[in-house]
Amino acid sequence: MVSEVELLMNRAADEFLLAETDMRISNEIDIKKSLGILPNKTFYHSVISHAYFSIFHAAKAYLFGKGMKIGPPGEHQKTFNAFSKKVKEGIVDRELLAIYEQEITKAGVLVDIFKTEKKKRGDFTYNIRSEANIPFAQESIDNARKFTSAIRKIVF
Repeated sequence: MVSEVELLMNRAADEFLLAETDMRISNEIDIKKSLGILPNKTFYHSVISHAYFSIFHAAKAYLFGKGMKIGPPGEHQKTFNAFSKKVKEGIVDRELLAIYEQEITKAGVLVDIFKTEKKKRGDFTYNIRSEANIPFAQESIDNARKFTSAIRKIVF
């Protein structure tokens, strides 16, 4: 039987895959053509949203593994607050230190990534000028890759 942590990490991986796929569709004319999508149509707002959800589900997986089940209402804010608390307590830093012997990712960076992507999800999900979101979409993919990779190494 698959654990809740595994299910959440799988969801994080699925969201990351969707972010990358939407980025490719937005950037590659041949893919658009094969899917019958107009050449000027982009999905950068979706990239940002899926990258955020990848981070969100990874954070929930981490917290669930620590015995903290978080649900609605206010699930996103509660997850962010609980993850931030673990960082302030030094727990995440210690776990990352145990994993990375030479190249250490500080837990504060993960909280900053989570906070940034949470804000961007709200700011850019409904932005009608999608082309303006290109650099933010790429940053979101990079952030989601870094965050989920660090959490995956902690929880598994």
